[in-house]
Amino acid sequence: MSTDRSDLDRPLDAIRSIKVKFGLLVGLSVVTAALVAEIGDRASVPAWLSIPVTVAAALAVTQWLARGMTSPLREMTEAAARMARGDYSRRVTATSSDEVGRLARAFNTMAADLGTADQQRRQLVATVSHELRTPLAAQQALLENLADGVTHPDQATLRAALAQSERLSDLVGDLLDLSRVEDGADRLRLGPVDVGELVDRAVAEASVGARGVGLVTDVAPGLVVTADPARLAQVVANLLDNAVRHTPTGGEVTVRAAADGPDHWALEVADQGPGIPPDRAQQIFTRYWTAGEGGGGTGLGLAIASWVCDLHGGSIAVVPTLDGAPGAHIRAVLPRNPTASARSTAAPAPSPRIEEPAMSTATPATPAGPPGRSAASALTTAGPGPTAGPATSTPAATSFVESLFVGLWPAREPATAPLALFGSLALGVVAALVLPERNLGLGTLMVLLLAGALVWYTALLRRRPWTLFSAALCLGLGALLVLRAAEWLAVLALLVVAVLVTTALTGARSLVPMAGAAAAWVLSAIRGLPLLGRTISATSNHRLLWPVLRTAAISLVALVVFGGLFASGDAVFGSWVSRLVPDLAWDSLILRSFVFVLVGGVVLAGCYLALNPPKVEALALPAARPVARAWEWLVPVGIVIAVFVAFGVAQAAPMWGGHSYVLRTTGMSYADYVHQGFGQLTVATILTLATIALAVRKAPQRTSHDRLLLRVALGVLCLLTLGVVASALFRMAVYQQAFGYTVLRVLVDAFELWLGLLVVLVILAGVRWSGRWLPRAALASGAALLLAIGLANPEAWVASKNIERFEETGKIDTAYLATLGSDATPVIAEGLPANLAQCVLAQQRDAGADDALEWNLGRARAAQVVVGNGLGVGCAS
Repeated sequence: MSTDRSDLDRPLDAIRSIKVKFGLLVGLSVVTAALVAEIGDRASVPAWLSIPVTVAAALAVTQWLARGMTSPLREMTEAAARMARGDYSRRVTATSSDEVGRLARAFNTMAADLGTADQQRRQLVATVSHELRTPLAAQQALLENLADGVTHPDQATLRAALAQSERLSDLVGDLLDLSRVEDGADRLRLGPVDVGELVDRAVAEASVGARGVGLVTDVAPGLVVTADPARLAQVVANLLDNAVRHTPTGGEVTVRAAADGPDHWALEVADQGPGIPPDRAQQIFTRYWTAGEGGGGTGLGLAIASWVCDLHGGSIAVVPTLDGAPGAHIRAVLPRNPTASARSTAAPAPSPRIEEPAMSTATPATPAGPPGRSAASALTTAGPGPTAGPATSTPAATSFVESLFVGLWPAREPATAPLALFGSLALGVVAALVLPERNLGLGTLMVLLLAGALVWYTALLRRRPWTLFSAALCLGLGALLVLRAAEWLAVLALLVVAVLVTTALTGARSLVPMAGAAAAWVLSAIRGLPLLGRTISATSNHRLLWPVLRTAAISLVALVVFGGLFASGDAVFGSWVSRLVPDLAWDSLILRSFVFVLVGGVVLAGCYLALNPPKVEALALPAARPVARAWEWLVPVGIVIAVFVAFGVAQAAPMWGGHSYVLRTTGMSYADYVHQGFGQLTVATILTLATIALAVRKAPQRTSHDRLLLRVALGVLCLLTLGVVASALFRMAVYQQAFGYTVLRVLVDAFELWLGLLVVLVILAGVRWSGRWLPRAALASGAALLLAIGLANPEAWVASKNIERFEETGKIDTAYLATLGSDATPVIAEGLPANLAQCVLAQQRDAGADDALEWNLGRARAAQVVVGNGLGVGCAS
């Protein structure tokens, strides 16, 4: 079974309207997206998994259908740029039948015509230079001899000089004649012409320089035609000149003229020269064509003869000779009475007409043009010649995807990346087998480690210190998947890992480049399409790989379909299948398919980001424009400092006045008072950091005084901000003592503590007067803080603090304790009375029995505690 790859690569080529193509493109993409989304919804695939897969499926269909639609336009852009540099050899690949395909074929015709014109121009310069060199050299030598007295100005010398001048005059005359004919500046002046007399005069003129060549005439008596006498004499003279030039001494040139039917007559000139090869029979009427160095002539005589015949409504061609017969035989057929159209002004040569092919692969028909046209034009009209090829065959070709990211993300990737492609597909298969219907655990960590190893191995910056440090942090955060059972902790860890990975792969240092690096992982799914296409094309040429994969895929589909049918139709066969394959449910297969696409795509995008990191450091805020006077930035910062000072005084009043002062002043209890402003203080800390960054951009720093003023003002602001951080942490501590501990409150505490650390780092940057290292330090400290939180087991810590509060106050929120995960189960079982612990654990989600791939330390310890103590089965009476 074979498949035409061209039909699969360009599925819309047969459609003749680009509007219909766009309609099909949009329609089929929407249908694909709706179908994939509906399948995911029916199989209960979560939205966070189905949405990216749906978008990827729609983009894949769009990419497949759009292949070949716009590539001719990109190739034309590249070819036009080459034409501007004088290279006319580039041709556009035109396989479609729509407007773009027809435009591409017209472009090829134009390129061929321009190339022919350029070639003729070069040939004209070379030919005319060659023709001028001989007479000019002879005249120069003659004049030098006359000036030096070596030669006397006798009749023979003057005749030699006159001959050279006549040769120059003939060359210039030929050029002027051709120019007038092609520009339409010459009209036919028709009148009766006696062909016999015309041929006799032409033979007499040609006999003067015949060099021992005999001229024989054979003209029908009384042959009188209507023609332009001067132009017709030019045809005969040019044909005779060409024949005499190529006939050896002692040879013979024959001129014949006779009627050719009732309305035409024929003029034939035959010589005994070397003859004309059949493949050059049409080429000899091309402008500036000569037989070579030894051929002589300007290459214009026969071209002019061809155009004069065309002006009269006739034709001229080479008559084939018998095998072995010497000489060339040229025959012109002209009307006895040219029509009115023939008497009109001569027009330039028409360009070959491009006919639309019936199919995209058909060769466009090209009518034969005048003999003076180059044969290359007709050949090129049929489509791209041997030099034509797809845009991807040349390094200069730029795809649409590459043009989107030009400058910021140049193509620096290798020609192919089979390891990244097949490694990502293999990881997708592993993830589809391991992840679905399992809790986060050892299997998830295994998939992450394999993906990280593949991405790190393909990374260009894998040996940089920041990359290695980020890899160590990622390993620590990934280990939380098997150490802790809290899913929120795993989600936070994976998000931080993603930021660390993108920053390490791209080498981003500043805040804006870090954000661009994070977005680059998503955009790699688009930027990497050219590399993916080249890799697939390269691997598709493998003789064994794709047949094996195709056979395996077809066999797997057959196994699933027929196995599923027989398993559902026969209980015995179904029991055998269930022992071999645990789950053949369609929902499970669909879910695993979604996981395969998502994981494989994410890893493949990461590999491309590692292979070809964008220039994210080029992303930056606009250049800073400091204010002219220091007070323009100092006054707003001073107001902020004053507000901070007032807030510090307000914080001191409750400490001196105590709870009674707060109640008397605000009407709130102290616990309510400290809870009221915690969120505002956190926002104020964030805004303070933004204020510091803005002040650094706007403050002038030209002199040491300017820099000292900036350091002092921002240093005071940072110290006051640390006071706000301390106040916020104190408020949260008081509130938790009054109302209990929760995981969210602990995380908010940690976030505020991290903000305080950022303020300290800002102070250090101000002291060193260098902040380039600050964004990476902030990211590393945040990742390290999250790792420390995970290792501290936050849910168990929260449970222990609430149990301690219960022991002191007798108050405990059992409903909240029941919402904590398996990490808190051992603490609850050990810290609470047995009956109360049993009530709490009975409301928890059953830890269950994990298999080897979903093993997790937190869930394993929880299951051991529950089973060992007989808890979790209900509340004791």
